[in-house]
Amino acid sequence: MRFRSRHSAAVADGDMTPMIDMAFQLIAFFMVVINFAGANQDERIHLPLSELAKPPEAPFELPITLQLDAQGMVIVAGEMIPVARVKPLLRREREFIEYRGGKPSEATIIIRADARARTGLVQELIKACQDTGYEKFAVAAKQQEED
Repeated sequence: MRFRSRHSAAVADGDMTPMIDMAFQLIAFFMVVINFAGANQDERIHLPLSELAKPPEAPFELPITLQLDAQGMVIVAGEMIPVARVKPLLRREREFIEYRGGKPSEATIIIRADARARTGLVQELIKACQDTGYEKFAVAAKQQEED
């Protein structure tokens, strides 16, 4: 015995326009987000090469990036200041972290020093950070390519 269907199967055509529109919006969003990732880098800083350099395993929780150029000036938020005047800026950053309920001891100072910068200036910068209560440091270097 055969059963006959009383309703014919209708083919549903979906409009792909909203899905394509959403895909383009997501692509545009991720392009903008990726561009902000490089905002802490300055093209005037040429990092030293190191065989031991490796990317961090996880992003830093409270990163503070200090860039030291070849002339010994610290670049912070696009502003150039001498190493001797970095302590007030670090104190202000510490107060801001405390105001937001964070602990300055959890902040990581990322030092991007130019390869031509004097080592003594890097040490002075680290000392200034320690004097203002920061304990975690990361020194950036470019990973040397193996031959």
